[in-house]
Amino acid sequence: MAIIIDENTNVLVQGATGNQGVFHTKQMLAYGTKIVAGVTPGKGGATVEGVPIFDSVAAACESQKIDASVLFIPAPFTKDAVFEAVDAGIGVVVVVTEGVPVHDEIQMVSYANRKGTIVLGPNTFGIVSSGRCKMGIPPNKYFVEGPIGVVARSGTLTYEIVGNLTANGLGQSTVVGMGGDRVVGTTFIDVLKMFEKDPLTKAVVLIGEIGGNAEETASEYIKTMSKPVVGYIAGKSAPPGKRMGHAGAIIERGKGTFQGKVEALTAAGAKVATLPFEVPGLIKEMLGMK
Repeated sequence: MAIIIDENTNVLVQGATGNQGVFHTKQMLAYGTKIVAGVTPGKGGATVEGVPIFDSVAAACESQKIDASVLFIPAPFTKDAVFEAVDAGIGVVVVVTEGVPVHDEIQMVSYANRKGTIVLGPNTFGIVSSGRCKMGIPPNKYFVEGPIGVVARSGTLTYEIVGNLTANGLGQSTVVGMGGDRVVGTTFIDVLKMFEKDPLTKAVVLIGEIGGNAEETASEYIKTMSKPVVGYIAGKSAPPGKRMGHAGAIIERGKGTFQGKVEALTAAGAKVATLPFEVPGLIKEMLGMK
């Protein structure tokens, strides 16, 4: 049993008829994802790649059993779309959209938490249950089945590191994108706890970046884990006060530094790679593989 999603997950695409929705629906279907419905208000009755489109999430849920939804919705409308999915009882909501206002993010995450819905994002690349199901925007070719769990704030770095893992014979169990914004629905600790219990996962890669204290907080939990963890932190050379790509990647008042994160992870027993290509070797070393 994989974490969060697997080959039996029935997926809804919100914003399925827009350019991004159409493109990524095609890619997700090609990966083997069970997309059973799409939603675009006013486009009910249409189809995208053979997937039926509905006017509302409620209408889609009346017609199909839906377990998880992925959103390709413009930022101003994202909060309402998340509320709609949560109200329909959908258990997992993946919010790819970037640029969502912080006050909307706070309301979305708070509401989902109260209702027991897992939210990944906003500003996430998504989630891949390798060889089973993909929700989001990662390129299909890198993700192959295996025993390594990956949890990350950054998308492009994840693709690079997962590509290195795959090239070194280390497939992945699940690859989870938390999202790069200051407010996200799911934390490192949430995902690490799932990996710790997951029989398919033998070791974990944590891909962090400067800014915030998510990695330092995760380090406290890593101390209690039975499974080995390898970390990589982006932003080593970023100057304080300069934002690096993500809204959450900024050092303020001396908090969230590269050095602080590396020290916290190391003290917790994790090995920290200096460069992305070092990750597979550290994983093999910690698992006793040659």
